[in-house]
Amino acid sequence: MSEKRKDSKGRVLKDGESQRANGTYDYRYTDIHKKRRCIYAKSLTELRKKEEELWRDLADGIDYAAGEMTVADLVDRYMNLKRGLKPNSLRSYNTAVKRIHADPFGQKAIKTVKLSDAKGWFVFLHDSGFKQNTIGILQSVVRPAFEMAVEDDIIRKNPFKFKLSDVVPKDAYVRNALTREQQEKYLQFVQDYGGNYYDDIVILMGTGLRVSELYGLTRADIDFERHCIHVRRQLCRTAEKPYFVTPPKTKSGIRNVPMTDTVCAALRRVVKARASTKVEALVDGCSGFLFLDKSGMPKVAMHLENYMRGVQGKFEKAYSKPVPRITSHVLRHTFCTNVQQAGLDVKSLQYLMGHSNASVTLDVYTHSSFESVERAFEQIAGNL
Repeated sequence: MSEKRKDSKGRVLKDGESQRANGTYDYRYTDIHKKRRCIYAKSLTELRKKEEELWRDLADGIDYAAGEMTVADLVDRYMNLKRGLKPNSLRSYNTAVKRIHADPFGQKAIKTVKLSDAKGWFVFLHDSGFKQNTIGILQSVVRPAFEMAVEDDIIRKNPFKFKLSDVVPKDAYVRNALTREQQEKYLQFVQDYGGNYYDDIVILMGTGLRVSELYGLTRADIDFERHCIHVRRQLCRTAEKPYFVTPPKTKSGIRNVPMTDTVCAALRRVVKARASTKVEALVDGCSGFLFLDKSGMPKVAMHLENYMRGVQGKFEKAYSKPVPRITSHVLRHTFCTNVQQAGLDVKSLQYLMGHSNASVTLDVYTHSSFESVERAFEQIAGNL
């Protein structure tokens, strides 16, 4: 009968267990792919806890060895399978992936990440100055990546399955719709201030278009007889791509938007003032964009954003009352709120805004006041 192996403290070692020269321990086993593997621990007690976890996973078909991959490696594997992302989404995801690679959390073995670790990471990021929206983008990458690991039998549970708002407070900038007085004062100020953006702002405030939808318009998209704008595309720009055309943000974004007389007049001015160019810019098969900058090239969102940022401070000084930060998104909010308070039904408003879900229209883009509720109540009071 062979003599039983023992460690330096005289404890009997089981099959597969060994004590190394430096006093630590290892355990050799065969994984579910019939490959020889080894796990390590500083003490025999720790090693045997790992052995129990290992055999429990192997019995359940969990790939214990694959769980050693890092969070960053798992995210890379997940992203390599993603297809059909829009350019803006892809850019956001790539930024998130870079952050994960740069963060020490990205080097953790996925099998060691617990629910408290995931929550703790997000709390740390928020305390370090990251906004909830940025952390939400990170979660939109790591959560499905860990879900893929669960489905691949690499880990048992997804530690990122929790509601972000339960861990990180909402801190997004709240966009408030402009009051009627603020709308009038702002438009007058922009007109007096000058620049090639007054009509752009009038149209955005009177249609609720996204700015990239506005700058994607060509002459063929405007039907002056029917007072209608055909929204079919967005014109975008990034650091990597100077110009590119994409469909609207959602399928519902392809729509026909009616024009008021004010919007119609502004578009007529744009068409009339548009300089003829020797060579029309051709972007992804589209040309003849209505809105051009001083150099004759199509405008993109960045142009308007820079202009409105420059106007903001001067408008605040000229306007005697506090004013919200005015952006193209605020103009869209303002249009939606104006139309809702005028009595348009929710489904029609959803169509106008190009939203795929009416809840977005109601929860995010509309802002009611007591005065508007009071007017609506007076209209129905006689039927109560």
